[in-house]
Amino acid sequence: MNEVDRKMYRKESINLTLPVFLELLISSLFGVVDMIMVGNSGLVSVTTPAIAAIGITNQVMLVGIAIAQALSAGGTAIISRYCGAKRGDEIPNVVRHLIILVALFLILPFLLINQVFPESMMKFIGAEKDTITVGLKYFKVITFGFLFQGFNLAIFASMRGAGDTKTPMIINTSVNIVNVILNYILIFGKLGFKSYGVTGAGIATTISHVLASIVLVKLLLNDKHIVKLNFGKRFNFDKNIMYNLTKIGVPAAIEQAGFRIGVIFFIKIVSGLGTTVYATHQIVSNILSLSFAPGQAFGIAASTLVGRSLGENRIDKAELYVKEINKLAMGAALVYGFIFYFFGPVITGFYTKDTQIIKESIEVMRIVAIIQPFQASTFALAGGLRGAGDTVSTLIITLFGVVAVRIIVAYILINHFGLGLLGAWIAMMCDQTVRWIGITVRYKMGRWKDIKIR
Repeated sequence: MNEVDRKMYRKESINLTLPVFLELLISSLFGVVDMIMVGNSGLVSVTTPAIAAIGITNQVMLVGIAIAQALSAGGTAIISRYCGAKRGDEIPNVVRHLIILVALFLILPFLLINQVFPESMMKFIGAEKDTITVGLKYFKVITFGFLFQGFNLAIFASMRGAGDTKTPMIINTSVNIVNVILNYILIFGKLGFKSYGVTGAGIATTISHVLASIVLVKLLLNDKHIVKLNFGKRFNFDKNIMYNLTKIGVPAAIEQAGFRIGVIFFIKIVSGLGTTVYATHQIVSNILSLSFAPGQAFGIAASTLVGRSLGENRIDKAELYVKEINKLAMGAALVYGFIFYFFGPVITGFYTKDTQIIKESIEVMRIVAIIQPFQASTFALAGGLRGAGDTVSTLIITLFGVVAVRIIVAYILINHFGLGLLGAWIAMMCDQTVRWIGITVRYKMGRWKDIKIR
C-alpha cells in the first residue's frame, strides 16, 4: 500500500470514527457530571451511598446496554454488508426485524425483572442497606428508562452500519445537554422544583431517553433517510434476515451478558470491602469509562468498514482499515494513559471531597493508565471481527478473561493476600491483557475472512 492509499484509508477511518468518538466521549462526560452533581449535593453521609447506588444501578444497566449493543451488532454487520453490495433497499426490513428481536428478547424481560424485583437486584449485586435506602427509587426510574434506551441503541446501530455516525452523535449530544440541565433542576431543586437528590438524576436521564426516541421515530418516518420504516407497510417475517441477526447478534449478546454477569460477581467481591471502598471503585470505574469512548468508537468504525469491505468482496480493504484503526486507537490510548497516570487524584477530586476515597484511588488510577493500550487495541480488533460476523470467538475469549482470570484473581488477591481494592484492579489488568492476547491471535488467524451471510 502506497502513502496515498494509506492516507485515504486513514482519513475514511477518522471520518467515520470521529463522530462516534465525540458522541461517546460527550455521553461519558455527562455521566461524569451526573455523578459529580450527586456527589456534591449534600452531606457525605448521604452522597457516598448515593454514589454507590449509581454504581449498583450502572452494573444492571450495563448488562442491558451491552446486550442491546451486542444484538444490534448483527444489524450493523448486515446493513454494512448490504451497503457494500448495493442492496440498500433491503435495509428497512433488517431494521424491523432488529427492533422485534431486541424488544422481545431483551427489553421486555429486562423491565419485568428490574421493575418487579428492584430491591432484590440491588442486594444481589452487593448493595448495603444505606445504599438501597437512598437509591431504590433511582434504580426503578433508571431501569424503566431502558424501555426507550434499548430501542434507541438498536436504531443507532443500524445508522452506523449504514455509515451514518453523525446523526447518533447529534441526537445523543442534544439529549445529554437536556439531561444535565434537568439534573441541575431536579437534583438541587431549582426553578420551583423540590430537591430530589439522586432520584432527580434518574428522572432526568429517563426523560432524555424518551426525547431521543421521539426524534428517532420522526427520522424513521422520513423516506429520504437510508434507515427508515414504513409503518403502513405490512410486515413480512424473513427467516434469512432473522437467521443472520441471531447468528451474529446472539453470540455477541451471550458474550456481553456473560461479561456483565461476571462483572457483577466481581462487584460483589469489591462491595464486600465496604461502602467507601465501593464508592472509590465506582468513581474510578466512571473515570475509566471516559477511555471507552475512543476504543468503542474505533471498534464501531472497524465493524462498519470491515462489513462494507466484505460486502464489496474486498478483503484487502478490510485488513487495511483494521490496521489503520488499530494504530489510531493505540495513539488515543497513550494520551489517556498519560493523563490518568499523572493526574488521577486531581480527577478523582472532582467527584468527592472524601479524602479517604481520593487517597484510595491513587494507585488504582495508575493501573487504569497501564490498561489503556490493551483495552484500546482489543476494542479495535474485536470490532473488526464482529463486523465480519465472527462473534463466537469473541464470546469465548471474553468469558475466559472475565471468569477464569478477573474473578478468580480478584478473589485470591483480596481474600488471601489482603490487597483490597488494589487487588481487584490488578485482576482487571490481568483480564484485559489476556483478552487482548486472545483477540489479537484470533484476528491474525484470518478465519473471519471466510464468514458468509445469507
